[in-house]
Amino acid sequence: MAVFGRFVVRFLPIAPKFIVKRIAGRYVAGSDIESAVTLMKKMSEENTSFTIDVLGEEIKNLDEARYFVEEYSRLLDEIILHGINAHISLKPTAFGLLLDKDIAIDNIEEILNKAAINDIFVRLDMEDHRVTQDTIDIVLLMQEKGYQNIGTVLQGRLFRTENDVKEISDSLGPLSDFRICKGIYLEPEDISYSNYQEIVDATNRCIDLMLESGSYTAIASHDYPIIDHSLEKLKNMGISPSHDPRENTVGVRAGKGIGYEFQFLLGVRGDLRRKLASDGHFTRLYVPYGTKWYEYGIRRIRENPDIAWHVTKTLLMPWTNRR
Repeated sequence: MAVFGRFVVRFLPIAPKFIVKRIAGRYVAGSDIESAVTLMKKMSEENTSFTIDVLGEEIKNLDEARYFVEEYSRLLDEIILHGINAHISLKPTAFGLLLDKDIAIDNIEEILNKAAINDIFVRLDMEDHRVTQDTIDIVLLMQEKGYQNIGTVLQGRLFRTENDVKEISDSLGPLSDFRICKGIYLEPEDISYSNYQEIVDATNRCIDLMLESGSYTAIASHDYPIIDHSLEKLKNMGISPSHDPRENTVGVRAGKGIGYEFQFLLGVRGDLRRKLASDGHFTRLYVPYGTKWYEYGIRRIRENPDIAWHVTKTLLMPWTNRR
């Protein structure tokens, strides 16, 4: 699998763009807001909610950051206009974090404020380890300013994540709101787990800590060992789709499940998502769109060649992985 993945990484940059587009088309809603809205209206019939991401990160100048501020503002207008149960997901580097932290914070707050007025939740995506602490700090700062409609993503593979869960939960109490995933970025071995089982175990420990702390816990994984562990933990704690007995939580939040939800990437294990939804669990679909679909696809496969196997399996055996 690893050898095949390396081959695909070398091949894709020289492959005709239409081939990459065919692959990316399964995992990206389209190049514009209209494409994303059309997809969400259609997939709302599958009893799921959404979080929307405008593709692009690590901008080269602050003019590009203004594009993202304006695009997300238009996106919020469309969510409100069409009455879609959707959150938005922001990459801090797209708002200028690596260029000017203060301007990035102002840009993020501009969108956060508009979202708060309309009771829409904002998730700060977690990028690589260079911005882990800054991303957490921005979430804590915005909470201090009174914005309760914000949470972050944490990556289970990082050694620091369990401590981050504890510190954020201690700081925010029941207002802490996490998305936990294994993490797409292949981080240095001195700061992260690299073995699959170690990453799964670490991610499961983080899920336990989040649920026990009273935090809202969005479980973003397609891995059965993580989903099965989460379901067992929820059962043991007496948490169900209709009941959350935890006393250290704030209860139901707008557009969310009762204390937890399961999240899936667009185009990945749709059958599992639909099964969880049919069992009553609150599910959310991660919907990226934008003109940077090509860069997004190439970068993700370069960062993690194992994705190549899943892409190939989907192309050769599409019946195993409905969108």
